[in-house]
Amino acid sequence: MGNKVPPSPSHHISAHTLATQLGAREVQVIDVREPMEYASGHIAGSLNIPLARIRKTNLPQGPLVLVCQSGHRATKALTLLLEQGHPAPLANLKGGLPTWQQAGFPIRKFKNAPLPLMRQVQIVAGSLVLIGVILSQAVAPGWIWLSGFVGAGLTFAGVTGFCGMARLLAAMPWNQVSVKPGES
Repeated sequence: MGNKVPPSPSHHISAHTLATQLGAREVQVIDVREPMEYASGHIAGSLNIPLARIRKTNLPQGPLVLVCQSGHRATKALTLLLEQGHPAPLANLKGGLPTWQQAGFPIRKFKNAPLPLMRQVQIVAGSLVLIGVILSQAVAPGWIWLSGFVGAGLTFAGVTGFCGMARLLAAMPWNQVSVKPGES
């Protein structure tokens, strides 16, 4: 593995600068989120190469701008590519996709894209808590433990960053999205 090469402020790009460079066809955008996230909204013309595959994929030639939801995964991908000695100029979109949208630039969504994973978690967790409370009142008091179990799981997810319910939901058939190379 190469030396640790942290991204510098010069590796960050604003939404307006990116839009200008995209309009002039000066850069290629690489979206490092998972295909399900990409399908629910991305910058038109971007390529979807998830973070886990960024070093295993032949990237396009020329300047690249890495994009994700918050900027964290794009920064991680940028660091990996810098460590690898990637020859092309690299940058990441400061603030991620929300910054792009807040600047008034459009995103493209695939038809029939699944709901965002966190919304699915909220729906399932909220439903389980509600069912636990209702069943504890209508059937047997022991059902309240269902609500407690969900609450404990959400607390664990918040503390550790690992959400078992999100992992389970991501594996469900309705969340299996494949993005073909070149499809944006």
